[in-house]
Amino acid sequence: MSLINVDLHALATGGAGYLASINAGATLPTPAISLLAYQPAFADVLGPNATARKIVEVDWQAFHEGGIYNKKDNSLYISSNYNPTDNINITVLNLNDFSIRSTQFDGLTEANGGSSYYPPGADQSATPPMQVWCDQGDLTRKSQLLAVDPNTNKSEPLIVGFNGRNFTSLNDVRQHPVTGDLWFTDPQYGFFQKFRPESVLPTHVYRFEPSTGTVQVVADGFQQPNGVEFSPDGKTLYVSDTGAITTAPNLSGPATIYAFDIIDNKKLANKRVFAYADNGFPDGVHADTDGNVWGGCGDGIHVWNPEGVLLGKIHLGETSNNFAFAPGKVFVFSNQRLWVVENLKALGREVCKDFGADSDPRCAK
Repeated sequence: MSLINVDLHALATGGAGYLASINAGATLPTPAISLLAYQPAFADVLGPNATARKIVEVDWQAFHEGGIYNKKDNSLYISSNYNPTDNINITVLNLNDFSIRSTQFDGLTEANGGSSYYPPGADQSATPPMQVWCDQGDLTRKSQLLAVDPNTNKSEPLIVGFNGRNFTSLNDVRQHPVTGDLWFTDPQYGFFQKFRPESVLPTHVYRFEPSTGTVQVVADGFQQPNGVEFSPDGKTLYVSDTGAITTAPNLSGPATIYAFDIIDNKKLANKRVFAYADNGFPDGVHADTDGNVWGGCGDGIHVWNPEGVLLGKIHLGETSNNFAFAPGKVFVFSNQRLWVVENLKALGREVCKDFGADSDPRCAK
């Protein structure tokens, strides 16, 4: 697949009209995938042999969030979008043949984002991980972080509130690569979608210690904190604010990724704007081993370098809420459709541990 180069001077003067002329999927009756380079460095991120295609399309929104790897069955576990007539399912993508199936986990009410989870004391270099899901809850069941063993369907609540006060609708979570603490966000989307009660807490970012039960608020001041991710060296936390969408789109609301310095692996300092999404809002956020930050946005995946410069897009012409890396690949979720970029040079940060790719020299950066 050829890389389409964006002329930034033409974009600066031509605006949306110029974009419409180059976005391969924008004028088609159905979404299509294309690779747009905003900077020459995007070619090196993708690699010389990258190709992109649609894997499957279904008649329900099966591919929404999550994307957690399970070593035992070599599969990705993806949560479907909220449907008021049916609890959210987990879609399982087999990485051997790209077949899919649906399942549900005991105790998991309304899944959203998630991450691999190594329980306290686990040997993170050798132990196949469990999964931790942000369970948004419903009108009667609490929102919680739920640890799940996908191979046995056994689950265990890790935390259901902040010192006795219920969370609103937990959205996304990452496990710190050194401490094992869980960092997660709690926006109000369950309330906006009318399957959660009104909030009794502000929209916070939290840090939870599974080994001690300690929970702390580490950041506030967000309209709707959403995606969360660590830099590959574990020294920076990225948090997206998707206040541009609540009950309806608000183009003057934040669609912004903020960066924080992580102090002593426990606190945050020096909040600053990292990047703003020019289309939609940055939902799921992941980093690669070179420190580039990838975000699921309104027209596909946006990729920024460590300085927050937009390098390029995996353009779909429709929203991608999240995505997942695998060795040599990135799988892109757009609800009814699942896409893949293959022969990818970039290596996702989480691939190093979750797929056992630690021997790759890029994982030692």
